[in-house]
Amino acid sequence: MTTVLSRSIVNKSIEDAIHITRELKFQLPPFAYWKIEDWDKALPVYEEVMTCMLGWDVTDFGSNDFYNIGRVLFTVRNGKYRDKRFPKEYAEKTLIDPENQRAPAHYHKNKREDIICRAGGNILVQLTKADEKGQPLKSTFPIQVDGFTKRLEAGEIVRLQPGMSLNIPPMHIHQFWGEEGTGIHHDGNRYTLSSEISSVCDDLNDNYFLVDYGVRFPEIHEDEDAKYYLCHEYPDIHVST
Repeated sequence: MTTVLSRSIVNKSIEDAIHITRELKFQLPPFAYWKIEDWDKALPVYEEVMTCMLGWDVTDFGSNDFYNIGRVLFTVRNGKYRDKRFPKEYAEKTLIDPENQRAPAHYHKNKREDIICRAGGNILVQLTKADEKGQPLKSTFPIQVDGFTKRLEAGEIVRLQPGMSLNIPPMHIHQFWGEEGTGIHHDGNRYTLSSEISSVCDDLNDNYFLVDYGVRFPEIHEDEDAKYYLCHEYPDIHVST
């Protein structure tokens, strides 16, 4: 099934995200604010940004329901498996979380991640351990919350207040979102800021969704001109050998 996300939603979502990060005094790297014309002048010396998919990431995962099933984030740093040019073994993402908007339930076979509630409001994280085939288990399991071992029931939700964090090992099905009624106001919604610190993020090969529409990077409907490049849209320009 072909699914599309409109460019107008992408543009506005990035501008909203920039507003929220500035409001919360959370500074992003300079290239977060670059428009298309700025990138077109600088791309040849930013091969790591392009190859490791740093930068803005706006997706509805193919849901056609962005405001409920969607995500706006900025990848600050990342490595790339089996590429000696980019040896980082870790990744960092900044996530801008409108209340109740979430990614589809999913798990990773390789990536381990910390979800950190940074500012604004609370983050709710729902977790279930998966078996080796990716099917949800009914058994309890341990999770680390701020270094404290907490035992969860399948599908249990953990509330993270600003400053708190939770570790998600591989093969654990998860969703997280901004808690309703918390967060800072902007344009009729409430927003919370969170971070994901993880091992190398391979979004093209290590996302396993529990829904049929789980498309990591949907097609974009160009209803207006792009103002920013998304992390999978950079021109194919390489300078390294």
